[in-house]
Amino acid sequence: MHTLKAAILTAALVVAAPTALSAQQDSRPLGVAQAASSAIMEALLADVEQVEQKMIALAEAIPQEAYDWRPGAGVRSVGEVMRHVAADNWFLPTFVDVAAPASTGITASSYPSVQAYEARELDQAATIAELRVSFEHLKRVMREVDESELAGTVTLFGMEMTGLRLWVLTVTHLHEHLGQSIAYARSNGVVPPWSRASE
Repeated sequence: MHTLKAAILTAALVVAAPTALSAQQDSRPLGVAQAASSAIMEALLADVEQVEQKMIALAEAIPQEAYDWRPGAGVRSVGEVMRHVAADNWFLPTFVDVAAPASTGITASSYPSVQAYEARELDQAATIAELRVSFEHLKRVMREVDESELAGTVTLFGMEMTGLRLWVLTVTHLHEHLGQSIAYARSNGVVPPWSRASE
């Protein structure tokens, strides 16, 4: 647990101070730099797996009839949030040149293609299936990240950032929508499955 906390803290420091990190990497033996990068990606992957388990548990616990529920006009519905998570699991890897499957309709640098994916009319079972396969895709891409790519530069919607920052943003994005989905579930009288024993 302490190792995971240390790796997450390291990731936060890297995002906050990329210049300092670059200087440090230049002065360290290659093996040490690679080990640090590997620890960071392992921590991020562990976090993605936890979010995946909770998102799918919520998607299964919220009944089909609540999938069209939304807290207000112009706000994503339950089903749209679930499909948005799946869509970005396909979309964000395109910024490191990993294409989404053609069947998704999602293309690099095209946010309208993400919105079209979200707008698909899918029932609960199909939405859950999409979530599962999209998370497998995201985790596979993250596992295959080359160490040199973490310090390299990517451009996300016109913003330049390190590859590492892209993956940190990917994970924080998942947490944002996990929190949203928890609120949606409770608004519909659904207790998150992992909280039931303590309530």
